[in-house]
Amino acid sequence: MLKTIKYKIFSLFSDLVFHLKRWQHTKNLPALESRDRIIIETLKRDGVYATTLADLGLDFSAELLKAANYQLSRIRNPNNEHLAEKWPHITTVTGLPEFYNWATQKRLLSIIENYIGVPITFHGVHLRQDFPSDHQFGTLLWHSDAEDRRLIKIFVCLHNVEEKTGPFEYIPRSLTPLFSLKYWRLYYHLFKSSYMGIDNEIVKKIIPQSAWKSCPGPAGTVIFVDTKNTLHHGTVRSETRSTLFFCYTANPPERPELCTQFWDDTHPKAEVTVSEVEKTLVQQSK
Repeated sequence: MLKTIKYKIFSLFSDLVFHLKRWQHTKNLPALESRDRIIIETLKRDGVYATTLADLGLDFSAELLKAANYQLSRIRNPNNEHLAEKWPHITTVTGLPEFYNWATQKRLLSIIENYIGVPITFHGVHLRQDFPSDHQFGTLLWHSDAEDRRLIKIFVCLHNVEEKTGPFEYIPRSLTPLFSLKYWRLYYHLFKSSYMGIDNEIVKKIIPQSAWKSCPGPAGTVIFVDTKNTLHHGTVRSETRSTLFFCYTANPPERPELCTQFWDDTHPKAEVTVSEVEKTLVQQSK
């Protein structure tokens, strides 16, 4: 009990320090293009901003898609049809220049730093295949991520996303402000699950399903998400979904041990062509 109290006190102090650093860093935030302000405003309000590669207009997008589809073509058939629960297949592609260059371009890093509010780090990118499932388990359960107090993950959908491929779904932050009863009820159930996730039936009792937001879209759909502060999940699907996951946090993050999977040997790696120095955590240069 005493250990738990000490941990809570330390966490509250750490959060206070983080918010102070955000306030101090305000004057040092990088310039933001006017077209990108809507991204920040929407993330602050709802925790999610959805667009497309074409509308976002970042450099290296054609190269990114070409490389992603090539890597997909190299993945072997998982032969998992007999399994009741088909866990995702993840390949780390952080070291490949087509992914690295897209993820670390100045405009994108400026958007993310303006949202997180302190100097940031790019941890890496996963190429992920999510397989058909008729019930909720793993990240199909509603959950929040734990790498940092405030973070951004960018999902780039490699194929058309519709109901049969299980679109990303979330509860807008505007519906669950920090001091609302709904917020505390949701996170109490998460706590009871040991933060492993909660199912649709629990969430429906607190937030009506009509208020949940889904993110279907064409191949090349891009979704910015604060996965720490936005309750979210993947939905059940009848067809495989392929997505790129990019991860950005403050530098350093609150839980660095949860970020190493984006560049270490946790998952199989695609062939690396970027130098060892470049493939480590990348801090935005000033």
